[in-house]
Amino acid sequence: MQKNIGIFFIFMLLSLNQVLATHQRAAEISYKWLGGLTYEFTITMYTYTPSPADDDRTFLPIKWGDNTIDDIPRITFVALPNNYTLNVYRMNHTYSAAGKFTISVEDPNRNFGVINIPNSVNVPMYVESELIINPFLGNNNSVRLLNAPIDQGCVGKLYVHNPSAYDPDGDSLSFRLLNCKGAEGLDIPGFTQPQASNSFSINPVSGELYWENPVLQGEYNVAFIVEEWRAGIKVGSVIRDMQILIGACANNPPEIISLDDTCVIAGNMLTFDVTAIDPDGNALSLTASGGPFEQAQNPAVIIPDSATGMPEVTTSFFWDVNCNHINKTPYQVLFKARDVHPEVSLTSFKTVFIRVIAPPIENLTAEALGNGIDLNWDPKPCENAVSYRIYRRNGSSGFVPGYCETGVPAYTGYRLIAEHTEMDLQHYRDDNDGNSLVPGIDYCYLITSTYPDGSESLASNEACAALRRDLPVITHASNDSLNLNSGNVLLAWSPPTEIDSIQFPPPYRYKLLRDYEGETTTLFTGFGLSDTLFKDNSININQLDIQPKYRVSLENDQNGFIGSSPNASPIDLQIDPTDETLLLRWTALVPWLNDSFAIYRQMPGELQFKRIALTNRNNYADTALNNGDSYCYYVVSYGGYSSPGIIHPVINYSPIKCAVPIDNVPPCPPELRVETNCETAENTLIWHYPGADSCKMDVASYLIYYTPQANQAFQLIDSVTNQQDTSWLHQGLDWVTGCYHLKARDINGNLSEASNIVCVDFDSCPLYELPNVFTPNADQYNDLWQPVNYPSSNPKANVESIKLTVFNRWGNTVFETNDPLINWDGKDQQSGKDCVDGTYFYVCEVWFLSFDGPVKQTLQGAITILR
Repeated sequence: MQKNIGIFFIFMLLSLNQVLATHQRAAEISYKWLGGLTYEFTITMYTYTPSPADDDRTFLPIKWGDNTIDDIPRITFVALPNNYTLNVYRMNHTYSAAGKFTISVEDPNRNFGVINIPNSVNVPMYVESELIINPFLGNNNSVRLLNAPIDQGCVGKLYVHNPSAYDPDGDSLSFRLLNCKGAEGLDIPGFTQPQASNSFSINPVSGELYWENPVLQGEYNVAFIVEEWRAGIKVGSVIRDMQILIGACANNPPEIISLDDTCVIAGNMLTFDVTAIDPDGNALSLTASGGPFEQAQNPAVIIPDSATGMPEVTTSFFWDVNCNHINKTPYQVLFKARDVHPEVSLTSFKTVFIRVIAPPIENLTAEALGNGIDLNWDPKPCENAVSYRIYRRNGSSGFVPGYCETGVPAYTGYRLIAEHTEMDLQHYRDDNDGNSLVPGIDYCYLITSTYPDGSESLASNEACAALRRDLPVITHASNDSLNLNSGNVLLAWSPPTEIDSIQFPPPYRYKLLRDYEGETTTLFTGFGLSDTLFKDNSININQLDIQPKYRVSLENDQNGFIGSSPNASPIDLQIDPTDETLLLRWTALVPWLNDSFAIYRQMPGELQFKRIALTNRNNYADTALNNGDSYCYYVVSYGGYSSPGIIHPVINYSPIKCAVPIDNVPPCPPELRVETNCETAENTLIWHYPGADSCKMDVASYLIYYTPQANQAFQLIDSVTNQQDTSWLHQGLDWVTGCYHLKARDINGNLSEASNIVCVDFDSCPLYELPNVFTPNADQYNDLWQPVNYPSSNPKANVESIKLTVFNRWGNTVFETNDPLINWDGKDQQSGKDCVDGTYFYVCEVWFLSFDGPVKQTLQGAITILR
């Protein structure tokens, strides 16, 4: 009787401990930078209200990730609906140096009866956050999860949870699911994601957790990680482990009607209405959370907060946005509608992304002066701007930014020419970095402002100007179109029309200069302004690898040199030969803008060139050619200046260049698979060549590479002549373990990349097993004790060695071997006599030869001899 009482007492004590411990439902750790290396850490936990353990957990042990531990005190203890209690623990910690730290907390017991965690009451609740202190990345505050994990769901109904993640630093966030973790931060054995009729997932961008749809009522725990990224580098993370309660109900979640993603210009008020409707006519509450509500200046509000009623409620969102709210990453506003239902109250979410963009720079003007253009604009509209970006193009684009379209898109034809960081100055001079702008071109400009996080404002108004045409404007530096084979350069220019004759009185003269290989040559001196044509007969550009540069200077008797045109070079055409293809590429270093190019080709044995293509690119691939034949080409450019009064279009011809296509393209790699014969210890390699649709069918042979182990390099072991689909047998192996890949070689010796690598490991064959009975009675059947299923599962295919010892019931050794085949005939190894029928015991150590080295397995069991 006393024994029974003792057992009953122990049972009751264990039960009481379970009740005290069964309380943890959800948790996460967040942190805030206070200054220097000091951070404020907050543990937010949700526990089961009826559990007495809640009252006792006034401190929790926290590991700071720097080999120190503290007891962090509880500062908040508040009961919530549906038997949830909010527990908040907070404490400061100072680190001794920069580094990467994992802050973790482990509470002894989770809630009892979690369906997807075996024996959950005895499994610790473990969460962690990562803090990266790196002076090059800047100070970091962790993400804050503003929506509490206390929403419930119904069997067969879509469940959605959004943590309403907000990063105070404006870092980019990503989300992914994790396995729930237990003791020492290890994955919980037997943990599974909740069972769904369709799917269970998390949106990697918005963080919305979708469970479509729960199939069984009960309590479930799930975990996800929120990672912060700054300039593409991870700067921290937070893990939330949360419980989801699924009930059986006929309720339907509310519906939320709101605008979709939007943007607002700093300095404006953003306002819109949000409505929630309950399809079952239940009472509702509508609330909101997110980054706009967390701002120190001008935080957003909703009115009313919260909105309640039945079956439809509406609230209005208001945000007076200022320059401090400008952020490259959109803000998230999470609207949450919750119904009131006697069985299970359901929740719906609507996320609205709001971009706060910087206003444009206003009143940009452009004025030509000398060899450059002066830009001026109004002061920056936001004091926190850090730079101006100046963009330029030739000719007007008429660009007007679209809705929420910041910066200057590439499709406008503008390119960035300068970034101006003196924010108190509203002036910039563009003289092409001291190289002078070109008369005859309308230069147009846009300007933006930038901010510390890399965000860029709306573009300014477009402003254009052109230099005075007080210098020659070169228009042609072209192969002589009347005799392209000569390679002589035809040069032409447009005379100046706006010379200041008081500052630079006539008479005038031109001087044509050529720069080539470091030498400057005067080719021509012309008197007056009407002589604007010259042919350079002293050069043959068809034979040059680098093209010369030409410029025309203007002089007079009183001043001497007045100025010169920018340099212009003939089109530099280069040809790269490859398999049945010639790759043409060209550059045109000229002051005007080329907008299209025509490609002309001369076929082998023909005299005429024919146009084969027209493109606006600076390259062209001429395909379907014959290897070994010579093909010749020239390119014609079409372009011009944007100012009136200059010849248009400006047409120039390149040199003639010839080339011969050659096969220097390797074949595609084969696609390999391997079949293993465990009885014969052989591997059959079977491969397929991708074929004519994607690869040239000129393979001459396949090279076979092999390595038996991971620490050994691949070796060429054989080659096989070409077949579209073929195979090769690797025999004479000690073990089947090893890796293979192939390379294809074509008839010209070009070698492909390696195929996919296929590895055969020890588990490709059956693992070593021993039977528990054999009959050594000389009837030719089961007379020897051998591995199970021998010879079809031949141990020599994957077993390096064994050490087998067989004992009788008194512990005496009757048989020993190192032979993987064993082949015991039932005789005592010492005496040579038959062992008596009955049961014997064995210990067998087996060493498999894996690809990474030997793997040991120990077998213990009994073997029965029957005769």
